[in-house]
Amino acid sequence: MKKVLVALSGGVDSSVAAHLLKSQGYECIGATMRLLDGADRQIADAKAVADRIGIPFYELDLRKEFRELVIDEFIKSYENGDTPNPCVVCNKQLKFGLLLQKATELGCDFIATGHYAQIESIDGRFVLKKAETLEKDQSYFLYSLPQEALSRVLFPLGGYSKPEIRAIAEGLGLVTAKKKDSQDICFVPDGDYIKVIEDYTDRIYPKGNFVDVNGNVLGQHQGIIRYTTGQRKGLGVAFGKPMYVGRKNVLTNEVTLCSDAELYSDTLRATKLNWIAFPTPPEVFECSARIRYRHIEQPATVTVDGDTATVKFDQPQRAATSGQSVVFYDGDKVLGGGIIK
Repeated sequence: MKKVLVALSGGVDSSVAAHLLKSQGYECIGATMRLLDGADRQIADAKAVADRIGIPFYELDLRKEFRELVIDEFIKSYENGDTPNPCVVCNKQLKFGLLLQKATELGCDFIATGHYAQIESIDGRFVLKKAETLEKDQSYFLYSLPQEALSRVLFPLGGYSKPEIRAIAEGLGLVTAKKKDSQDICFVPDGDYIKVIEDYTDRIYPKGNFVDVNGNVLGQHQGIIRYTTGQRKGLGVAFGKPMYVGRKNVLTNEVTLCSDAELYSDTLRATKLNWIAFPTPPEVFECSARIRYRHIEQPATVTVDGDTATVKFDQPQRAATSGQSVVFYDGDKVLGGGIIK
């Protein structure tokens, strides 16, 4: 019997993932990562699910690691002028990094989560694929997983819809059956990432100039971490016409504002690449690419040069943002991805 460490988050998806795997004949162990202070409710719900399903349960205190690997990197990215995606980092470093190490220590063959995605072995490689229910697909957040992790990961929810998962949970009487999905970054529960950064760093970020694309001063901003590419609301200055954040210069502490039309570009650069569908990518290939989670994939040509790639879209795309991820697809297969620079 194969043994699986199931990452229980205290939500409905991971709860049903554990049930499905146990019903398929796997020997399951539940584990919850304590990532933040004050997570007692989530951990209690995860333990209640494990007890209800009838599987052992572990709590892993990873607060220190989460602070160093995810939160500190999140803050550093904002300070460098980027807009990071901490869920991508957390998946690689913690869920499919440190938790996978724990699975090995416990003698588990696999690790499983409640992500909506699929894995298939094709020509000797483990390929990440979209979930069958595309509106819940989370493959975008998983593109950075290496082959070693993909070979040991199970995504039992890949063929299900969210209503089906909730119905299963209700039928089992799980305490998580009606819990709402989290829409925010876990350590920014109210969406106020500025307050989180200032609280963690105990810093007040200096004011600076808003400038136009020609360098003319338009007004004063309230700290460069408060702004992201494409932003219109919250600028705090009236310009007489719609103005948007175009780019940020950390060295001069300037935020360049532009028109909506000037946010569009057909080309971007990406670094920190990870390839899933092939060991070595072609120098040039065509695909569809997504520049943020809710972005609709667009046709593009990718030119690879070592650990960087130039992505040229067939049509200009709006507000490609430094620090976010660009993910490459061939139909439902994830080819790989990287960080936009």
